[in-house]
Amino acid sequence: MDLGLTALELARIQFAFTVSFHIIFPATSIGLACFLAMLEWKWLRSQNPIYKDLFKFWIKIFAVAFGMGVVSGVVMSYQFGTNWSEFSRIAGSVTGPLLTYEVLSAFFLEAGFLGIMLFGWGRVSPKSHFFATLMVAIGTCISMFWILSSNSWMQTPQGFSVENGIIIPTDWWAIVFNPSFPYRFAHMAVAAFLVSSLLVVGTAAWHLIKGRRDELIKKSFSMGLWMVLATSCLQVVIGDHHGLNTLKHQPAKLAAIEGHWKTNHDEGMPLLLFAIPNMDKEENLYEVEIPHLGSLILTHSMEGKVTGLKDFAPEDRPNATIVFWSFRVMVALGMLMVMLSLFALWLRKKGKLYGSSWFHKFALVMGPTGYIALLAGWVTTEVGRQPWVIYGVMRTKDGLSHAVTADQVGISLIIFVLVYTIVFGSG
Repeated sequence: MDLGLTALELARIQFAFTVSFHIIFPATSIGLACFLAMLEWKWLRSQNPIYKDLFKFWIKIFAVAFGMGVVSGVVMSYQFGTNWSEFSRIAGSVTGPLLTYEVLSAFFLEAGFLGIMLFGWGRVSPKSHFFATLMVAIGTCISMFWILSSNSWMQTPQGFSVENGIIIPTDWWAIVFNPSFPYRFAHMAVAAFLVSSLLVVGTAAWHLIKGRRDELIKKSFSMGLWMVLATSCLQVVIGDHHGLNTLKHQPAKLAAIEGHWKTNHDEGMPLLLFAIPNMDKEENLYEVEIPHLGSLILTHSMEGKVTGLKDFAPEDRPNATIVFWSFRVMVALGMLMVMLSLFALWLRKKGKLYGSSWFHKFALVMGPTGYIALLAGWVTTEVGRQPWVIYGVMRTKDGLSHAVTADQVGISLIIFVLVYTIVFGSG
């Protein structure tokens, strides 16, 4: 079987497929777990049955997302041994312990309290049940902590030495709390809350469009919109700081994000609203720009210098076309989320939040955009890191298993796609 692709290309496609499918479920379960903890806390304080009813509805969605996240995560992890054994051999002394810490801290905590959370109503006291819900929510955040620490270390590695071609940890504090970790953790945590908030809003909007306007739906719609307001505005601030960190530690990725080819020495870098980066010609086609704004955002100076892609060897550059557009998809959707929140504030003030049909349709359409923005953000992060699997240390091609062939990876990729489509599609 000849797909016209190398084993490396197919292995990257396979991992991209499985991780993209996987990430939507942990993001949902992290956000919903915290939302459920908030609902139960508000019910304990007020004894308002609406909060309890909302909890019992959303816990079903959480259970499905949690289960699918576990299953899809197992499939994804197998590839470190099958397709990426060289990466595991060389860097396993760092990534292996970090994943082990996740199991020992997060998985054990979640496993210990998940059963009580799902089936404990009427069997344990209300406060004990809330404690179990809170522990599960904390467990999901701890899991995110270790995974993002590992990923961030691959983006901004430190705290290690290389002996006989093998990476040896020398400072675990430096490894865990590497330069990009605080920003990536905050960015992903808020993204998870934003994804779940939009899911709540979109679901409630669907019921409002169908004419169901009881207090349960109104409360869900209102709470979801407040959460979208808080998280979308916070994400703008965190994203700005994350971008500044990327400029400092991964300048090639930042240049690709901005479609910036030539280092600006005499004038400020423009902000490109639209362009088609051409990797072969090392230029952009059909540019629409705002002069100097790129430098102002990235350096807080109208004339600030930003390193261009041409300053990096061609073999060290990420695919600027993909990174440029995935970033703009993420940002554009983020701006729409802020707009949704501002419209909601305006309608609240006018007392028309639950009676505006156009807004309900807008909210319904915005429901899945959290997932799209999440995936676009991860495409920006991971494609922007290329050609490195560990930035500046190990190239992606050097992490591929020596034994696998293109046919083997291609067949397994086809099987993955078919099985995922049948199992998860029918479910």
